[in-house]
Amino acid sequence: MQNKSKINKDFTTITVCKAILATLFFVFCPFFVCLAEEMPRIDDTIEKLQRTYEKINDFQANFFQETTIKSIKKTEIEEGIVFFKNPRNMLWNYTKPNEKKMVINRQKAWLYLPQEKVAYVQKADNVFQSKILIKFLSGLGKLKDDFAISYAEPNALDKNGNYLLQLTPLDKSNALNPFQITVDKSAFYIVQVSFNDVLGNSTILKFSKISINNGISDKLFQFQPPAGTSIFDMP
Repeated sequence: MQNKSKINKDFTTITVCKAILATLFFVFCPFFVCLAEEMPRIDDTIEKLQRTYEKINDFQANFFQETTIKSIKKTEIEEGIVFFKNPRNMLWNYTKPNEKKMVINRQKAWLYLPQEKVAYVQKADNVFQSKILIKFLSGLGKLKDDFAISYAEPNALDKNGNYLLQLTPLDKSNALNPFQITVDKSAFYIVQVSFNDVLGNSTILKFSKISINNGISDKLFQFQPPAGTSIFDMP
């Protein structure tokens, strides 16, 4: 079994990153090929994204996650389905290459590794320490109040003509680094998030088969470890 201190660090990193990403989601042609297309004002794009975010009560989507670990120059690819319900309910159900489950509700955050028959749990409030996260997860987040937002450089559009935005947190005391999102040009859903952590590791999350406001039950975000599971409480 893995060293507990390492697991603690891994669990915290995974949980915070996914919370940030689930939060941003519900807010929810390279440029040189599209020179003839006039870009809308950045304020107009932000406003449309904000309106879309405010209308989202719940969503589900398939996700593809590619993480490159800088220290060992290794790239890991994982896939699964993510569910979110406002406020502060998330389920990341990993299916490939190994099954695992991360469940976050208003009380607890769980990381369950079925192959190892191990579950790690901590208070949800310890995950959502960022004021920005709390605002978003309460449905009160305002993009322009919390981030400096611009079109990405050198390319403001991807190959499909979707908008590439660079978001830089205005509050320098929080743990979020600047990151990039890809916004669907028609529906204004976030279809990709790219970010680097403090260790220089890079992560790209791609979302597909997005489904909005289906009335997801709160029961989906409750977790009871199966019999025989070793449970570790984390600070």
